[in-house]
Amino acid sequence: MDYGYLIAKRRARFDEIETAMSEPDFFSDQERSTTLSREHQSIKKVLGMWEEYQRLLTELEDNRELAKGTDELAEMAAEEIPQLEKDIERLGSEVQYALLPRDPSEERNALLEIRAGAGGDEASLFAGELLRLYQNYASSRGWKTQHLDSSPSDVGGFKEVVIKVTGEEVFRYLKYESGVHRVQRVPATETQGRIHTSTCTVAVMPEAQEVDVVLKPEDLHIQATRSGGSGGQHVNTTDSAVQITYLPTGLQVKCQDGRSQAQNKALGLEILRSKLYEIKVQEEAEKHASHRRSLIGSGDRSEKIRTYNFPQSRVTDHRVNYTSHNMEGIMQGQINEFTDALQKAEMEEKLAEAESENSQA
Repeated sequence: MDYGYLIAKRRARFDEIETAMSEPDFFSDQERSTTLSREHQSIKKVLGMWEEYQRLLTELEDNRELAKGTDELAEMAAEEIPQLEKDIERLGSEVQYALLPRDPSEERNALLEIRAGAGGDEASLFAGELLRLYQNYASSRGWKTQHLDSSPSDVGGFKEVVIKVTGEEVFRYLKYESGVHRVQRVPATETQGRIHTSTCTVAVMPEAQEVDVVLKPEDLHIQATRSGGSGGQHVNTTDSAVQITYLPTGLQVKCQDGRSQAQNKALGLEILRSKLYEIKVQEEAEKHASHRRSLIGSGDRSEKIRTYNFPQSRVTDHRVNYTSHNMEGIMQGQINEFTDALQKAEMEEKLAEAESENSQA
């Protein structure tokens, strides 16, 4: 693809923003100035990456020419070529990703919800293992996790659990995890050694701000209920649990793991706001997309995206037909190979769309 066209558009936009930023009253509108300043930094970073990419390409070309000689300089140039090629491939992917149209939610934190599906106790145990998987993955990326709510099962797993993940570009990397995760293995309670199939549903939602979704008091029915389940982090026997119903749609959220009714209400509103924002984003995407993306954003939580086959130590992502045999590592949170494969497929899809738009321009 000819990146020159996209780079030219970024340079033109960069110049527009710099002109706006030089105006005396630029900071009089705080929301506008903040938005443009962020965009300015983002484009500046992209243009810097592009310049470095071009520099490496030139250096590689020079080294290949020098390597044709027979002296010591030629030998040194030849030794540098493999590293230059690796750097160019890495930076090329980053430039490509940065130039393509991006989901504005990618920079946001995320709420991650795991629900046990078919399989009873085994499904709830797997939900707990998925929770640890994502907590480990978040830690490896330098992100922080916060427990928002849960409904523990009697066997030590979770019927449902919700966590908040905060850090840099959280939703960009976690968004691919939404869907049905299927596990195939022999449960600890199975006496005849038969393999059982269970499922868990994962939903990853970009964190919503109050300006994204305005919750009107008249649209909410909030009631205190007695905390249930076998005990979350702070569940007690008081009427501290809070159930919030969004009357326009009937969507319900219940929080019971907070230390007080007020905290549960605040957490419940945060979860509700993110759920409503997710619906809003999906509806907008449907309006502007000619087809539903096969990798992300479909919102179809009944779609099986990944299978964890323990007897064969095999994990397969069905969206890109990618299989790994690093079961132990994956269950410890080492899912970068799946994220990389999914991002590559998404970039190829976006590239095709961008080239189509460019040819029609």
